[in-house]
Amino acid sequence: MKEEKKLCSIIVPCYNEEEAIPIYYEEMTKVFSDMPELCFEFEFIDDGSSDDTLERIKELRARDDRVHFVSFSRNFGKEAGIYAGLEHAKGDYVVIMDVDLQDPPYMLRKMYESVVQEGYDCAATRRADRKGEPPIRSFFARMFYRLINRISRADIVDGARDYRFMTRQMVDSILALSEYNRFSKGIFGWVGFRTKWLSYENVERVAGETKWSFWKLFVYSLEGIVAFSTAPLSIASFFGLICCVLALVGAVFIFIRALLFGDPVSGWPSMVCIMTMLGGIQLLCMGIIGMYLSKTYLETKNRPIYISKEEE
Repeated sequence: MKEEKKLCSIIVPCYNEEEAIPIYYEEMTKVFSDMPELCFEFEFIDDGSSDDTLERIKELRARDDRVHFVSFSRNFGKEAGIYAGLEHAKGDYVVIMDVDLQDPPYMLRKMYESVVQEGYDCAATRRADRKGEPPIRSFFARMFYRLINRISRADIVDGARDYRFMTRQMVDSILALSEYNRFSKGIFGWVGFRTKWLSYENVERVAGETKWSFWKLFVYSLEGIVAFSTAPLSIASFFGLICCVLALVGAVFIFIRALLFGDPVSGWPSMVCIMTMLGGIQLLCMGIIGMYLSKTYLETKNRPIYISKEEE
């Protein structure tokens, strides 16, 4: 009796990618023909695109019944797109990759072999370099990976991409974490499982422009730190303790100076600077606490991670 082929679901989050979709599809079909041991399906996630992204996906759907899609009612973000794709993926294996071909399709063969032949639960990718990326952006990205690995228990490799090949067991474990504030790179590491990291040189996108500005990446990094570490709260407490100690030492110094030399009215500029510094530290600590409270507030609302307008 001939063994039935296993299904591999390819999750493709898309936001205003009308130019890249046809190119991506043609490249992927070439890869599929070189991997006859698997059956494939596409799960395109249209993240509330304002261009003709959904129309391009529907055109592919009309030609190829392996193509499926979910279209959001508005832009919910890539994290919601990844979660929706994982929910709708039916495969024994699941792959997450970008449509702009910065995640090289040719690596699928090696990723598949790592999982099936070498016994890993996941084959993940990382960029070996940041060629073509602005130096300041690369610097802060490296600092982020160092920081989050030091202050949290999330295992996030420098240069890690969302591009990965996973077993069904790992996917089900990720879906069990249905939190609203999602940071997938941290979740992938938190659930554990044996992961093999594969490196590749940075690749430029085939069409369109990146949707990730420096500010969006900065905010995303803060969300990752808040989601997987309570260290900022400890830092805020440390700042408070230091300020209390300095205030006590300052009070003793002023008292002794007044006993020995009197109390001339002077030093108001330095006093203003000290008050400003303390006020800044207080606002910083309140902001840190506020970030954690806001995340808790959003979780307790129990809102859906995404809303589907159309799917097929």
